[in-house]
Parts: sequence; structure tokens; C-alpha cells
Amino acid sequence: MRYYAGIDLGGTNIAAGIVDETGQIVGRAIVPTGAERGYGAVVRTMAETVNLAASAAGIDRDSVGSIGVGVPGAVDLDKVRVVEAPNLAWRDVALASELEALCGKKTILGNDADCAVLAETACGAARGRKSAVMLTLGTGVGGGVIIDGRIFSGCGPGGLEPGHMTLVHGGEPCSCGNRGCVEMYASASALIRRTKRAMDMHPDSLMWEKSGGGLSIDGKTAFEAAKSGDKWAKCVIDEYISYVASAVSGLVNIFRPEIVIIGGGIAGQGDYFIKPLNAAVKSRCYANKLISPPETVAAALGNDAGIIGAAMLCMQKEDIK
Repeated sequence: MRYYAGIDLGGTNIAAGIVDETGQIVGRAIVPTGAERGYGAVVRTMAETVNLAASAAGIDRDSVGSIGVGVPGAVDLDKVRVVEAPNLAWRDVALASELEALCGKKTILGNDADCAVLAETACGAARGRKSAVMLTLGTGVGGGVIIDGRIFSGCGPGGLEPGHMTLVHGGEPCSCGNRGCVEMYASASALIRRTKRAMDMHPDSLMWEKSGGGLSIDGKTAFEAAKSGDKWAKCVIDEYISYVASAVSGLVNIFRPEIVIIGGGIAGQGDYFIKPLNAAVKSRCYANKLISPPETVAAALGNDAGIIGAAMLCMQKEDIK
């Protein structure tokens, strides 16, 4: 059995796992990133986390073939340098070679969203599919595309950024510098903002009760109130689903994937979110009466997707060779 290390590098935590050739995590470790300590300290912690994961798996680090890293940002075409990772305040760093020096293992980098969709197509919600589009609805909107079983990243560093397609011309200003980006309407953060606005406009809404009097408003607040029959919360959810459906249907019209995967905490609402989203996506896809639109499904691997997908970067590299 071959083993690979997968690292899901986040702004808050570093999660590492030892993954076997079937895509199963056999040992894992998670430690705080501590990005404020600086780049060098974080890289050393990444190496230590791989060691902890190997110990948890009951194997020696020498048994690990290579290391894959999912980076929250852009990597170069050779998959060895981080071009930019804003949440870590990194720019143009030789992460692969420095991790190789610490671990003694070949290291390959990938965008974290690309890693997630790769894992979902290999052993998750899209198992067995050769093409897929994935959107992750979190603080922002990330995403990735699989074509012919492999990650499609375009012709330059950075990969795909579906969260920064323009959804509303001249719309809300985005942190990227543009206006009306998908991220400003379809992220969990956008849902929370709209929930707060609706609560301010409707003090009789159940959203106040569900959020502890407005003290803990999150992505679940409007959903929980809507499930309890609150009409204002239902309006928030319907509007949110409409925005997500517009983003998804645009990607479907471009890539025509076999399946669309939705990740992030919002996908945890299950059928209450996915069923109406499916209906809305299908109604907006081009020639939907003649060409059957793909199913939209919730991601299956949760937080494991980043680890598994990072390890699979190594497996695919071996296949190419």
C-alpha cells in the first residue's frame, strides 16, 4: 500500500493527513497555523504536522511517498511556488522546496478549492464522474473544475476564481476591487449580511429569536427561522438561492459538467437548500428543455476534502510520469 501526505493549509489551522492509495485518511493531525509568526515558522509547523499525522497512522515518515499541499491562494504553473496567499500574507514564496528540505519528501502544491473538487470526484459526491464543477460557499466563494478527470486551472497561475465573476453589474463593492462579484451575493458572508438587513427591517421576525436576540447571527439563522414559518426569513433564503443559482447556471452553460457540487457550511442545510437550488439552476440553464442540466449536489467529504485532494495531487503527478 502506498501512502501520501496531504496538507490543507488554512489561515486558522493546518490539517495534515496520511492518505492511502484508495483515498482513505489513515492518520491525521491538526494544529493552529499561527500565521502571525511569519512564513518560516508556519512552514516548520507544516513539517511537524506531517510527522504527527504519520505517528497517528502508525507508520514511519519514510513510508510516505510524497506530500501535497492545498494552498489558500494562487500557485505557479509548476506547482512549486505560492504566487500569493492573502490570508497568510505570503507572496512569491518557494514553499515546495522548503518543505522538501524539512521533510525529505517531494512536494507539490495546488489551490485548496482545486484540491476539494479533485477529492469529491475521486471518492466523494461526484465519484466516478469525469467532469464536475464545484462551488464552496464560505467566507468567500471558491471553486474548481474537473475536466476529463483532471483539474482545469486555465493557462496561468491562480486557477479559477468563480467567486469573482460579475453577477450584478455595478453591484456591491468587493474586496478584489470590482463590484457585483458572485462572492458579494452567494457567499455565507453575503447571506449573513442580508439576514442582518432583514432583521433590522422586520423586528417581529423569528430571526431575532433564532439568533439569540441578534447576538449570534450566522449562516443558519435565516434557514432556521424559515423552517419555523417566518416569511421574512423565507424571503432572505429565496433571494440567496436565486443568486447562487445564477452563478451555478452560468458555470453550467460554460463547462457543461456531469455534476455540480456545493461545498461549505451552507450545503449542510441539505434538501432544504439543495432541492430548490436544483430547480432554480435547471430552469436557468441554456436549452434546458433539450439538454438535461446536471444535478447539483452537496459535497460529501466535508473538511476531509482538502486533505484527500492535496494527497491526490501527488497521485496524479505519478500518473502523469
